[in-house]
Amino acid sequence: MEESIEIEGTVVTVLPGTTFRVRLDNKHELLAHISGKLRKNFIKIGVGDRVKMEMSPYDLNQARICYRLKQTTTQSNPPKRSFGPRHTSSRPKPYRETE
Repeated sequence: MEESIEIEGTVVTVLPGTTFRVRLDNKHELLAHISGKLRKNFIKIGVGDRVKMEMSPYDLNQARICYRLKQTTTQSNPPKRSFGPRHTSSRPKPYRETE
């Protein structure tokens, strides 16, 4: 039984038909397509994403993407989301007509 080679790389180009051009750490580029689990669970892959791939030892120019790796951020505090101005005690009072 043949064993598959597991490698990691970075997506360089998104091509039609859920195929990707992936650059390995040794600067070698290859063509990769998405595995069925990623397709089934609607995992999105874009340019710059780190991916783990399986490759056949017989064809080293093609691979199957089986996992999208988590992005590691260098920022210790990510920017906070703003949902507009906060209304606290400076809230205007409702208008009331006087008789």
